[in-house]
Amino acid sequence: MEILACPICKNNDLELIVIEQNDEEVETGLINCSTCSRYYPIKKTIPIMLPDDLRKKEEDIKFLKAHQKEIPNYILKSGKPFSLN
Repeated sequence: MEILACPICKNNDLELIVIEQNDEEVETGLINCSTCSRYYPIKKTIPIMLPDDLRKKEEDIKFLKAHQKEIPNYILKSGKPFSLN
């Protein structure tokens, strides 16, 4: 986490939200940027940190819906680039 930065605003103080963890690796989760309110899914231990124009709305919405019990409300309702509003 200490080497990652938000590709949009370059903030490197990112929040890690763990949904599933295996030993020392995060299998499923989110990386959240508090500066620009963007979130980046972690799928099968890989952070998907793409800029907005390369992200697929359907995939992000599907991820949010599948894990909405574990994801904080502020991301579900106000996260960028897509939310469940």
